[in-house]
Amino acid sequence: MARQHYENFPVASRLLPRAARPHIAAIYAFARVADDLADEGDAPAAARISALEVWQWRLHEAVEGRIEQDGSEAAHVFTALADTIRRFDLETQLFEDLLSAFCQDVLVTRYETWIDLLDYCRRSASPVGRLVLRVCGYRDAALDVQSDAICDALQLTNFWQDIAVDWKKGRVYVPREISSASGAIEDSLRAGEWTPEWEMALRDAASRTRQLFDAGRPLIDVVRGRLRYELRATWLGGVRMLDKLEVRRFDALRYRPTLGWVDGVRILAGAARWRPVRPMPTTSLTT
Repeated sequence: MARQHYENFPVASRLLPRAARPHIAAIYAFARVADDLADEGDAPAAARISALEVWQWRLHEAVEGRIEQDGSEAAHVFTALADTIRRFDLETQLFEDLLSAFCQDVLVTRYETWIDLLDYCRRSASPVGRLVLRVCGYRDAALDVQSDAICDALQLTNFWQDIAVDWKKGRVYVPREISSASGAIEDSLRAGEWTPEWEMALRDAASRTRQLFDAGRPLIDVVRGRLRYELRATWLGGVRMLDKLEVRRFDALRYRPTLGWVDGVRILAGAARWRPVRPMPTTSLTT
């Protein structure tokens, strides 16, 4: 179950340390079920929020060691997750942040500013990276910040790739301050037209996303072992997706790019040839 959704970025892949894989899969399973509760099917918003609240209650029960062993999917998910939380002393707040973001997905369909969108990513994407670091033995505030940048960039890249998918669900993740600055209007999306204004807006959003990838890149040269290769492949996969979007003028409305086997070969080759870079002067990533 934990592998069924993401196609761009490796989750619990063979590049990860073997001992870490089942624990990362347990975290991913928790998150993906919650994401499905928020995003799949035609249930009304109130029902989705209620389901997420039940999932949150099950999390609290699992942390306290109370799991109803009824053979359900939830029982399997929380049995594995509780073991992972105890074994690595994981912060429950990181799981709470994920659930907060999933609830926001139900209730919020537009973002006014880039900062608003990054706040969402801080809860929807950043916790996963921090949890992976914990499972692999890293607890460091500076590394957390770099991990946040990579995870947020991956989340944003997925938004730009899935513009058509999200539009059909009634969502637009491009902040209004960016679309307004370029003159892009939603009527164009409604008509299925990819305009120069939307290209300009996505070019701006992609540029900001690349800054986040660059800000997080030093993390990859700090971690050791198989995790380093996993992060190289993940980072390269995200950047490759931005490159593919740019070639198509960021038109994911009519053409949704994916990473195929040729891209996979390039990513693995790039991971093998990886060279550390000197840290660049830091700039604000919120403007």
